[in-house]
Amino acid sequence: MSKSMLTEQQCAGVLRAMGDETRLRILESLLVQEKCVSDLVKEIQRGQPHVSHHLRILRAAGLVEGLREGKRICYRVSPTIQRALKHGRRPVLDFGCCQISFAEAMLSAQSR
Repeated sequence: MSKSMLTEQQCAGVLRAMGDETRLRILESLLVQEKCVSDLVKEIQRGQPHVSHHLRILRAAGLVEGLREGKRICYRVSPTIQRALKHGRRPVLDFGCCQISFAEAMLSAQSR
């Protein structure tokens, strides 16, 4: 994704990737801090293959990126998405074509 406005096709791809409860939970968690797969497995209480499958979809959409740390792979919100994140009254991802707001209470609860 570039800094400019996404095309309709790119925007649709991002929205499809975010159109699943598990993927939204993963993305919200990674907005708080970088996490390894094992951390996400514990947090969202799903099996490792399930979490890895959803991470693969988020990665393909350009929403997250994986960083190898020895045998572990940790994930973070991609730098492009970090730049799109607006800090205002509540966190908003602004893709140019659309905006997605996350409830600040939800993000605050996950950071505890």
